[in-house]
Amino acid sequence: MRSCLPLSRREVLRRAAIACALGHLKVAPTFAMGRLKEAPTTVGPLMTTLSEYMAAAKDRPLPSEVVEKAKQHILDTFAAMLSGSKLPPGQAALALARAQAGRRVATVVGSAIVTGPIDAALANGVLAHSDETDDSHAASQSHPGASIVPAALAMGEDAGASGERFLRAVTLGYDIGPRMTMALGGQAFRDETRRSTHAFAGNFGSAAAAGCIASFNPAQMRWLLDYASQQTAGYAIWQRDTDHIEKGFVFGGMPARNGVTAALLVRSGWNGVDDVFAGEDNFFQVNAAKGNPALMIDKLGERFEVVNTDIKKWTVGSPIQAPLDALENIRKKRMFDADDVKNVVVRLAPSVGSVVDNRDIPDICLQHMIAVMLIDKTASFQAAHDKVRMKDAAVLRHRAKVNYVADEALARLLPARVAIVEITLSDGTQLSDRVEAVRGTVRNPMSRAEVVDKARDLIAPVTGAASAQKLIDILLKIETTKDIRQLRPLLQRT
Repeated sequence: MRSCLPLSRREVLRRAAIACALGHLKVAPTFAMGRLKEAPTTVGPLMTTLSEYMAAAKDRPLPSEVVEKAKQHILDTFAAMLSGSKLPPGQAALALARAQAGRRVATVVGSAIVTGPIDAALANGVLAHSDETDDSHAASQSHPGASIVPAALAMGEDAGASGERFLRAVTLGYDIGPRMTMALGGQAFRDETRRSTHAFAGNFGSAAAAGCIASFNPAQMRWLLDYASQQTAGYAIWQRDTDHIEKGFVFGGMPARNGVTAALLVRSGWNGVDDVFAGEDNFFQVNAAKGNPALMIDKLGERFEVVNTDIKKWTVGSPIQAPLDALENIRKKRMFDADDVKNVVVRLAPSVGSVVDNRDIPDICLQHMIAVMLIDKTASFQAAHDKVRMKDAAVLRHRAKVNYVADEALARLLPARVAIVEITLSDGTQLSDRVEAVRGTVRNPMSRAEVVDKARDLIAPVTGAASAQKLIDILLKIETTKDIRQLRPLLQRT
């Protein structure tokens, strides 16, 4: 006769584990009001489509134009990591990695450190966003490459993945991460909740890339997304950070670490909730009730978000890109010196300009970078990261001429970050330029040669010219690399 006594919590978990192993699990144990209860483990159509797409990505050939763009973004992100290793946030990341160095599996870029994949992903993510060199995705309000490439590299080294698998994993990360914050509501979600879209997108994009490297099946991809959702974090207080260290952590290091962590948990045998995007207390209900989850699978396999991601021409914050383009365009029409300028007016959408208005960090300070470009006639990486120069008398004198105007008319054109720059010379001459499509954006993309030139300028001072060129050559044919660990000697610096 079967006992009618209630099962203990341990017995429920034991039976659930056995049933899962046999592939016959119909219910999953969950907690409610401190007690274990049983809930159905149904998987909705959205999660089914998404997890199956993610699981198949490792074997899915990519269109040639997607491959080319992915290579350019991988190169651009490695350049950001290497150049970031010389900046204060990067130095902080290297100090942490050095102190915590463990299992010698994954490379910490710009150093001689080899450590575990979680620590390497964290450090390399911070390196990639040590400044404003890395790429950005306007519609999702995110910087995908800063976390996705480090996560794929760390898992790739751990698994001995091929360059082709690495390329496909990175591309999948760009497809999943940005779609997540677009589904949450994009800029409206960011503004209403004060949560960091950059961290949310990076979190899920990094997890997807790591899961692709690990060859997860659809069920494992579902658990991967569950553990990624449990780690989502980041909110707007990062804007108080004056040294870019916390920002590097929120945008790059934390989401890269979280994605790799989620993948390692699942790879080690952990299971989880089968559909974190549906049912009671699901991810969207908790984070964005007004979100549109269907956008997570919108045109998957047709629209590749790596193609919709911008590469920055200038190594400064995204809102400053258009003003610098405009200033360069004006100078092409008529040359003038900084001392010839009486005043400069820069018009930006309020939500765009507020991010860079009189900030304390050179590469995200609009007024400072305009003054630097007036003087130098360009905006180099070195100048954009020279914090001491923010107190230079000549720079301050020209900075005083720069006036930012919040233009509501430009807000209606978002997400396109249109800028208008108006210059009045001392002789009364009026010069102006309106930038509708920033160089490096989808509507005005940089050529491969321009991306390579930027990468060379960032990498060579760290590794030397010969190693820089060799790394560039390998990354531009990454699909032919047998083992991603072959990159290590070109990424290290003693």
